[in-house]
Amino acid sequence: MAIITISRGSFSKGKEVAERVAAHLDYRSVSREVILEASEDFHIPLNRLDHAIHDAPSILQRFTYEKQKYIAYVASEILTRFERDNVVYHGLAGHFFARNLPHLLKVRIIADMEDRIVALMEKDGLERDQAAAFLEKDDRDRKAWSYQLYGVDTTDCKLYDLVIHIGKLTIDDAVGLICTAAVRPQFRATAESQQMIENLALAARTRAALIEEYPTCEVTSDAGTVAITVRASQHTDTGLAASIEEKALKIPGVSAAVVRLRPAGFFS
Repeated sequence: MAIITISRGSFSKGKEVAERVAAHLDYRSVSREVILEASEDFHIPLNRLDHAIHDAPSILQRFTYEKQKYIAYVASEILTRFERDNVVYHGLAGHFFARNLPHLLKVRIIADMEDRIVALMEKDGLERDQAAAFLEKDDRDRKAWSYQLYGVDTTDCKLYDLVIHIGKLTIDDAVGLICTAAVRPQFRATAESQQMIENLALAARTRAALIEEYPTCEVTSDAGTVAITVRASQHTDTGLAASIEEKALKIPGVSAAVVRLRPAGFFS
């Protein structure tokens, strides 16, 4: 079956669409709970993870790796759920973590700004100017987040398989279009694409387990073997690679680990 990610701005009806798609296909609907579980699993205050997912990196965070660390924790939770298949994820980050996965159906839901403003006014009792300012800032933050971390504009239609404008098309119309696309042959999991998501999930879990101690680590995985690259100075303890390998082998699902130490340049 398929994995579906639904990207949307606040008050664009994306949440409602995602939940109805999940109900129609009998898939699991996943969103904010991945942040809650990452907070519990990695003992990070919930508000910090919220900011990591929604706010663009500050200058300080770019040098301390704080934001990258928190995003690694959330990626681990999201990709573990994708590994189980038959899931609809709605939120900001899901499609970035597995964007080259063949059986991932990437959807963008958009709505007119005026409709979004009215929805926010009705929900929170705001004045129109307050609601408009909130949504404009939220859109800017989401766009900056994706651009600074991934070099892409999250509003770029080329990132998605389907872009649906809620307006003349209703929520029910959107649900029908997505469900029809999800059962197309090109979005069905194969043995190869399932192995791809398993590799991505194991690499993400390994990186999440190591990143606190080795913030520069990068990890790939292939059928249980993880390749870990860590920047290190020429004076690094010769036992570092062995220590990292030992930690990696304790992670469930890792059968072998290859560690590479890459010389750290001053500006790298």
